[in-house]
Parts: sequence; C-alpha cells; structure tokens
Amino acid sequence: MSSSSAPPIAAHGLVREFGDVRAVDGVDLEVAEGEIFGFLGPNGAGKSTTVRMLTTLLRPTDGTASVAGFDVVREPARVRASIGVALQDAAIDPLMTGRELLHLQATLYGIGRRAGRDRSEVLLDRVGLTEAADRLVGGYSGGMRRRLDLALALMHEPAVLFLDEPTTGLDPMSRLNLWGEVRRLNTELGTTVFLTTQYLEEADELAHRVAIIDHGTIVREGTPATLKSEVGLPTLLIDVDPGDEERTHEALVGVGEPRPARAGRVAVGLYAGAAGAADAVRALDAAGISIHHMELNTPSLDDVFAEATGRRLEGAAEAAAEDAS
Repeated sequence: MSSSSAPPIAAHGLVREFGDVRAVDGVDLEVAEGEIFGFLGPNGAGKSTTVRMLTTLLRPTDGTASVAGFDVVREPARVRASIGVALQDAAIDPLMTGRELLHLQATLYGIGRRAGRDRSEVLLDRVGLTEAADRLVGGYSGGMRRRLDLALALMHEPAVLFLDEPTTGLDPMSRLNLWGEVRRLNTELGTTVFLTTQYLEEADELAHRVAIIDHGTIVREGTPATLKSEVGLPTLLIDVDPGDEERTHEALVGVGEPRPARAGRVAVGLYAGAAGAADAVRALDAAGISIHHMELNTPSLDDVFAEATGRRLEGAAEAAAEDAS
C-alpha cells in the first residue's frame, strides 16, 4: 500500500544485470516531494537503466524501489498511474497531429472526452505548441517533439515526472525553453522531477540536488553548491603545444594539483586560489613553455565529476560546442 509519508522516489541497493554486465550496482537514493533531482553521468553509466527500473520498464535484479509510495515490482500498475515519463527514445506517431496524440493519451488514461480536450488545450498552450497543434508530428522539429512528449507525460497530472535526457540533441534556444517549462511545472504545480542528464549546466541550472553515477555506482550526491564547494580550488586551464603536457605539469608542481583534461590542455587546481594564476604564468615562462590560451574557472559540476571519477564528462564539451555555434 502507498504511504503518505513515503518519499516520492526511494531506492535501496538497486541492481540490474544484463548477463555478466552489472549496469546498475547497488544504487541508494531518495528524492523529496517537490524536488528537482538531477541524475548526472556519462553515456553507459547506468542513468537510463535506473530510470527504466524506477518506471517499471525493467525489473531489478536485486534491491528495492518505490515511486509515489508504491513498490515498483509488486505494484507496477499503481506506479505507472502515478508518474509521467518522457524518455529519450520515446516513439511518437509521425502520422498524427499533436492535438490527436494528446486526445489519444487522454483516452488511454481514462479521461473523459470533454475533460481530455480541455486538458489538451491547456497543455498545448503550456508547452508553446498551440499554433502547431494540427500539424503532423512528422514535421515537428526536435525541440517541438520534446515539448510534445512533455505534454503527453503531463496529461494525467502525475505526482512524479521522469525526464530522461530531455534536451539531448536540442539547439541552445530549445534547451532553454524546455528548462523554463520544467521550472514552471515544479514551482507552480509542485511536481517532483527526476531528471537524468549528461549536461552539467542543465543539472546546475535546474536541480535542487544531484547524484553523480559512474559505472553503475553513485559516487557523489548533494546540492550543486555543496558539491562544488567541496572541490574547493579554482581550476586553471592552459592550452599548450601537443606533447608539452608533461613538461607543463612538471613546471606547475608547486602551483597547483593536476586535474583531468583533454589532449593539448593542462588543468590544475590552484593552491593559492585565483592569485596563483600569476605564479603559473611565471613558472611556465621560466620553463620555456608556450601558452596558447589560458582561463580560470571557479569550481563547477564538471570539476566535481572529474574529482570523483578521474575524467571529464562528455556532455560538458558537447554543450559548450553547441552553445558556441
């Protein structure tokens, strides 16, 4: 039975194996009512597998989980009736219009004809698709399809909304629009949101708390501000000639601690804070190392991820490239 005091989402020792591969390895998490919870990690880390277990699409190999107070294994129908789900690979019929799909969704949830039509109009307006409502979905842009998918997930006014990488592949403006809609849902309706993403900025902008998953295990959890403060030192990024990375690190031994970076770039956490940037320049000049570009970054979720896993998150570079285009 559901418990009114139960958190909207809770998992304990959640495991999912595919043959010899353990995709999710003992995940523990709890999401509070009215919270936007960011689930952050690279492709293949176990994010989507976890979501599929929480939304009853995959049966856990081990462990327990409840959503909206219902056990995902024993009470899957009640879980499904309580949640909205917008998956990354959702199938939307391209030969139907947006309005037709919303009417169909209302019917599937047992909503009466008039109420379903009224609800459809409200949702079309909410996601900015009123003018495109009678166009075939096959002609929608990627951003429009994502917004329609969000409207479909909200038809039955779910207590908990799962968004699985909702902005992957979207242009920067479409991404910002979707962020705004997620914020409105949370602040105006109090919807609890479980957001999986590989975009650091997305998690930083939207989430009240985040968990970082790597190789099926949660390696960090907390508010973005707390996690960033725990990293502490600002990061100095220096672009040098390929092959000069090792010499650069040697020159900066007394200036900062090494951090993961791509080829041709050196990253160090400055012991003296921002004031240490001048010491770094002097050390590199003394070592005869050419600097092509240098920037100082305050701690970010990318730094948190790097500190926890020893590497950078792919989505950080992808998002930066898209925003620059």
